[in-house]
Amino acid sequence: MQRPTMEHRQDLAFSIGYVSRFMQRPTMEHRQAVKRIIRYVAGTLDHGLYYPRCPGEAHLVGYSDSDHGGDIDTSKSTSGILFFLGKCLVSWQSVKQQVVALSSCEAEYIAASTASTQALWLARLLGDLLGRDTEAVELRVDSKSALALAKNPVFHERSKHIRLRFHFIRDCLDEGSIKACYINTKDQLADLLTKPLGRIKFLELRSRTGMVQLSHKTTHKT
Repeated sequence: MQRPTMEHRQDLAFSIGYVSRFMQRPTMEHRQAVKRIIRYVAGTLDHGLYYPRCPGEAHLVGYSDSDHGGDIDTSKSTSGILFFLGKCLVSWQSVKQQVVALSSCEAEYIAASTASTQALWLARLLGDLLGRDTEAVELRVDSKSALALAKNPVFHERSKHIRLRFHFIRDCLDEGSIKACYINTKDQLADLLTKPLGRIKFLELRSRTGMVQLSHKTTHKT
């Protein structure tokens, strides 16, 4: 169940990714969580991503977010990344970070750097399809401190310990391939991929990331 659901259902990416961490030694609590996921899937089999025709030129826009130390066993954080082409969701990722972040700023910074690598890959793919260079990818982050750390290499001493590969976003900003900007936390769509959410917030973000009841769309079109 893990691969198809994570690749085709952004609403399941976090929950499937989280329970899969305990595949080697699952407890009864983990089994109950899997049963809840299966019940949710059974009740939303007619849901999926809807891709409407978008007039004009569509641009790549990304969202990156992170919890802080959400994994109770390792204290590692979870990065959530979304990319839209116009209004259509084209890529997403929910993944446990490889190192322990010492602050929420650092966790958000690592997530943004990971998102930058995905942004460049998508931009190159889109450029190949269009036969021309694309504009800078806009990356939306809800942490002002993480943005300051990315935009100012001498922001403060506490960034020295961060592994060099996570400073990749600085190069992207310097060369203009990525344009990072701040958004309010309530507009951070990648929150869907970083932690468990309450029902109302979960349904809101599921809808805002493009998932609909496809049977309704089909009926409406006919």
